[in-house]
Amino acid sequence: MSEDVDLPPGYPVQWEADVVLRDGSVGHLRPILPSDEDGLHAFHAKQSEESIYLRFFAPLRRLSDKDVHRFTHVDYYDRVALVLTVRDEIFGIGRYDRTEPASAEVAFNVSDLYQGRGVGSVLLEHLAAIAQEFGITRFTAEVLPQNRKMLTVFSEAGYEVSRKVEDGVVALHFDIEPTDRSKAVAMSREHRAEAISVNRMLRPRTVAVIGAGRSPESMGHHFLKNLLEGGFTGEAHPVNRNAKKILGRKAYDTIGDVPGRVDLAVIAVPADKVLKVVDECAAADVDALLIVSAGFGEGGGEGGDELQAELVRSARGSGMRIVGPNSFGLINTHPEFSLNASLSPTMPKVGHLGLFAQSGALGIAVLASAARRNLGISSFGSAGNRVDVSGNDFMQYWIDDEETHTVGLYLESMGNPRKFSRIARNLGRIKPVIVVQSGVSAYGTPPGHRVRRTKVRPAVFGAMLRQAGCIRVSNVHQMFDVAQLVVHQPLPAGRRVAIIGNSSALGALSAGAVAGRGLTVTHGPVNLPSEATAEQFREALTKAFTDPDVDSVLTCFIPPIVAHDEDVTEAVRAAARGSEKTCVATFLGMRGVDASTHMYEGGTGQAIPIYAMPEDAAYALAKATKYAEWRNKDHGVPVAPAGINRRVAEDVVQTVLSVSPEGRRLDPDETSALLTAYGIEVWPSRRAATVEEAVDAAEDIGYPVVLKSTAPMLRHQGGVTGVRVDLGTEQSVREAWASLNERLSPLAAGQLEVQRMATPGVACVVTADEDPLFGPVVSFGVAGLPTELLDDIAHRIPPLTDVAVSELISSVKAAPVLHGHRGSTPVHRAALADLIARVSVISDDMPEIASLRLNPVNAHPGGVEVLGAEVTVAPMARRTDPGRRSLT
Repeated sequence: MSEDVDLPPGYPVQWEADVVLRDGSVGHLRPILPSDEDGLHAFHAKQSEESIYLRFFAPLRRLSDKDVHRFTHVDYYDRVALVLTVRDEIFGIGRYDRTEPASAEVAFNVSDLYQGRGVGSVLLEHLAAIAQEFGITRFTAEVLPQNRKMLTVFSEAGYEVSRKVEDGVVALHFDIEPTDRSKAVAMSREHRAEAISVNRMLRPRTVAVIGAGRSPESMGHHFLKNLLEGGFTGEAHPVNRNAKKILGRKAYDTIGDVPGRVDLAVIAVPADKVLKVVDECAAADVDALLIVSAGFGEGGGEGGDELQAELVRSARGSGMRIVGPNSFGLINTHPEFSLNASLSPTMPKVGHLGLFAQSGALGIAVLASAARRNLGISSFGSAGNRVDVSGNDFMQYWIDDEETHTVGLYLESMGNPRKFSRIARNLGRIKPVIVVQSGVSAYGTPPGHRVRRTKVRPAVFGAMLRQAGCIRVSNVHQMFDVAQLVVHQPLPAGRRVAIIGNSSALGALSAGAVAGRGLTVTHGPVNLPSEATAEQFREALTKAFTDPDVDSVLTCFIPPIVAHDEDVTEAVRAAARGSEKTCVATFLGMRGVDASTHMYEGGTGQAIPIYAMPEDAAYALAKATKYAEWRNKDHGVPVAPAGINRRVAEDVVQTVLSVSPEGRRLDPDETSALLTAYGIEVWPSRRAATVEEAVDAAEDIGYPVVLKSTAPMLRHQGGVTGVRVDLGTEQSVREAWASLNERLSPLAAGQLEVQRMATPGVACVVTADEDPLFGPVVSFGVAGLPTELLDDIAHRIPPLTDVAVSELISSVKAAPVLHGHRGSTPVHRAALADLIARVSVISDDMPEIASLRLNPVNAHPGGVEVLGAEVTVAPMARRTDPGRRSLT
């Protein structure tokens, strides 16, 4: 929204969103304004007679001023309207009017120019999400039978739509509570739109380089030169008003002078001139922008941040997507496009690895490392300051790209972890995703990257990557170690490894490295003599590959004395060629293979990845094996516990926030009401300031009881210092009261409570915290020293599946105490899993829950008992992945 527009009282800024449409362009979605009257008149005037009739059931060539006033003046509660704009011109309108407390009538009107771009679907998705915030659960609509496009919008949205024809009009009604199908439809549409937007950047027909200079030292000159020398198959045009020709190509004064439509504009002008160029690109209907200019947010100054923010508003508001600024460029090695719109002087080798980096320096390092290893890539993108297009967008593209078999991401920051997690999970199920983590924390965000500050521990980021199936590595070296295996070899079918070599020392080193990575040596090490012939090598390798107890083969050779280097190499190739098992090799010092740079040994069939040392080969093999296990396992189904009453929980939270708008910790009754709505029962407890109050509480609760301190330094610590258990009589309560007050005096005396005696079991902690960056984070641990001293806590990010919940429980190091450690009876794991599932659902449903802590949770063979609960609510902050399509 333009800053010079007067906003009416109550205008919901949080509803504004930039969305990618079906054709890959961008539209700006916002609530309608009273000042939109002229824009609404102009929108209506451009509509065809057919569109007008289908919307209003009458040939209204002009809307009356009274109607326009009614349409543009809404209360943003019972009457809501959204408009989709491009360059401040309205191209779509969606609205609902509440007709009953829980029902509203919905209607849409999409410009003839924008029909077929998914505008109606986006408007419906956002209106449904807004309506639910205000207690509306059902939409109704009236549509003419011939309005097939609008009928399709409703029928394909994923809702259960009921139809009834009355008086020649189709009456529709449907519940708008999200379903698995409606969520899947929305995510599928988001995927297609964002993939198309990246596709248009990587497969342009016409590229204009704005700022291409005659000087070979200029940035624009480099981009134009690399584009031309890289074999670009489309049209490349320099734009520079101070030159007639550059590199033999006619130069144009402005982007508007370039003949035909420009798909991609490379902007290489000083930062203070970029906004003007962006406006010119918008006027010329350019599809996308690659901004290589520096001088924005990466400088750390306030002026750069403001310029960067205005750049995003200007480009997106004009329907264009941005790569950059401060980008190293884009590369597509596909022969039909051969796009080298980057600072790389050479076109990378054609291959099947998709690469993404952020800063230019890292882009250089990543491409150089791939070239040294003779590892081909399919496409490459550098996001620079990542103001718009990010790794999430490239992953959407790579899901469908047949040329990309593996993805490598070098991440310096992450702006939307929730969206990253779900996209990476979808991609990882068909293609390996290798992630280099660098600075993704509260302290390591590069200048210029728009990232919300996170409050969670660094371990949460690692848990998110594991949950999404990503192969996490620490550096570029490790990324390519893994990539050269998963790109060129079949994934390991299991953890069983054969080791074949011609050195006992090297064989022992390899076996140790394999075992140290969690794999099992089931064949060998077979140590051939140093004078072994190539035929002996071949025989040993063939036995390993045909062994049914072997999933992968690691070959490790020093230069043989008798056989020639190439003969040994061919023996490895031949043995691996006829097998579906994974093969990796360590060839030390062999002629023609540069072990220090891990070059590939090609030949027919699958290429063999070669490593300098066995440790590198074992590392890559272990990572690939673990990924294969994740990919092949059952990922479960989303948890959906029974007996949830979301409306009651929302009433509790909204009542509290209406009285305490800044938020606060809930009292015990509020906490109980909130959690009970989600099927979580909290055992009651009674504070007791005197011994008589303690006795009365014990009588009311029923013996046996527990008397425990509520002092923060002792609460839930267990032991005799702060708790007296199994009190079965009034006298035992009085004695326990006296004992505890004497022991805890003077700091914690009198801070006691009475609670029913729980079944003996294992004390656990289940928490959920709303993080500004990650959204809801659910954590689990065994209470006491494992959690508080050893930091033995596991994390997951909702929504969770039943398998994810089970893995959360098993992933803490103290998990054996839950499963019958040293002969004890295992706890009721299903009941514990159900409790965690309910916590995950309530945290995912309700962003207002700032923190939720169940401590202690007593898990025992008969079930679980929640003995303590603390909940803090706060005003809802918009999540980075809010559940409706939006560019953040």
